[in-house]
Amino acid sequence: MTESVVPLRQEPAISKPSAAAPSGNRRAGSDRRHQLSATRRAKKPSLWVRYLGVGARELGIIVASVAAIVFSVRSMRPIYANSPPVAEALVKREPIAPVAKAVLEPPPPATDSSAVDKLVATPEFEADRQAFAADLVRTGRVPQARADSIAFYAVREAYIRGIPPAVIFGVMLTENAQFISKAMSDVGAVGLMQVYPKIWLKELSAKFGKDLASDSTNLKYGVYILAEYLKPKSRPLSQESLMKGLLKYNGCVRGTHTPHCKTYPTKVKTYVEKEGESLCGDKSFYDCIAKPFVAGLLGQREEAH
Repeated sequence: MTESVVPLRQEPAISKPSAAAPSGNRRAGSDRRHQLSATRRAKKPSLWVRYLGVGARELGIIVASVAAIVFSVRSMRPIYANSPPVAEALVKREPIAPVAKAVLEPPPPATDSSAVDKLVATPEFEADRQAFAADLVRTGRVPQARADSIAFYAVREAYIRGIPPAVIFGVMLTENAQFISKAMSDVGAVGLMQVYPKIWLKELSAKFGKDLASDSTNLKYGVYILAEYLKPKSRPLSQESLMKGLLKYNGCVRGTHTPHCKTYPTKVKTYVEKEGESLCGDKSFYDCIAKPFVAGLLGQREEAH
């Protein structure tokens, strides 16, 4: 039996890829991770580079916005820059309804305030104010700044009501020798002039306010009450009328509740003569207080008021 010879299978020869061969085999080609292509993303930049880019962009937007605002402010002018206020234009335009005109027009200045300003601007007022303050400081219980404040309000109210400043000085020392704004007596009288709120708040709070512990308010009350009792604008301020008015201010009419209240005018007189050196000098109580007003100063101040 003849044996047939089966030819051996020949394996195809494997040839090495050439340099020009297509890059089907990735392992055969070079590293292309750093090469840009349509299908490959480049390496992401670092965070610092990204932050710097965002910051530069935001800064550019801010600078551009500020430049635009500055340009607008300098180059543009409001239409109504030199025009009068709308309310003023409406008031000037005629005809206008009386009600609207009353609402839009500013109120006229208060006559009383202007009269008081004139009184305060006089040389006599300044002289009395300085004298009043000097006597307060001389007591040793009031510093200069507070003395100036008290003197201004006291003398101003004195001129308005026609009361001699020395009377107010004497009453103040008799009522509150320590000059304590919030001082309160056993019966509830308050402040520099010891005003009794139970009686006077109801009558005068709408006119002067309710803060009796305030020096200015308290002096408005006290001097007004003195003027009500002394009535200097309706009669000459005689020594007798002065004493009676001081007794009424103290609430001493019959003296049944306070037997020694009759001495009140004498206390006021003593304080004026001893402590009112700048206000009265070497004048007596009556010469310092009553005579100047009887001689015509009161009439001049009434005309000013």
